[in-house]
Amino acid sequence: MRRRNLLQFAGMLLPASAFAQSAQAAEPHAAKVVYHLADLDKVGFVLGNIRNHYDGVGGPENVTIALVIHGPALKAFHSADASPATAQDLAALKLSGLDSYSCINTMRAQNVTLKDLLPGFTVADKGGVVKLADLQALGYAYLRP
Repeated sequence: MRRRNLLQFAGMLLPASAFAQSAQAAEPHAAKVVYHLADLDKVGFVLGNIRNHYDGVGGPENVTIALVIHGPALKAFHSADASPATAQDLAALKLSGLDSYSCINTMRAQNVTLKDLLPGFTVADKGGVVKLADLQALGYAYLRP
């Protein structure tokens, strides 16, 4: 009797585990990460970390990465002031699927608009810290290198 109950229980688990595996396979971007960048002196380091993150997981098809920038770090992304290396790195990461957000409060403080920044930014219209919290609520892992 006991053996029959165990076999019935095992039979109930198998379809559930098969369903869970197929659901995971159908989700292309199971890993979601948001990088927080506020320090001007860490711009190259963070962009390098993002590049390494894509490489480390086998490519952009295996992770969704967002970058939220506020504070002094945003100056590195002003079109007029951006270094060629920063512009090139950001453009390459955007091609990999990076979602980059600029804090509206920082933009106002620095007196810049979206057109003054390197291409590809989306405005975090409630602020950078709110965007970070919103992404975490959506399951993004938070990284601040």
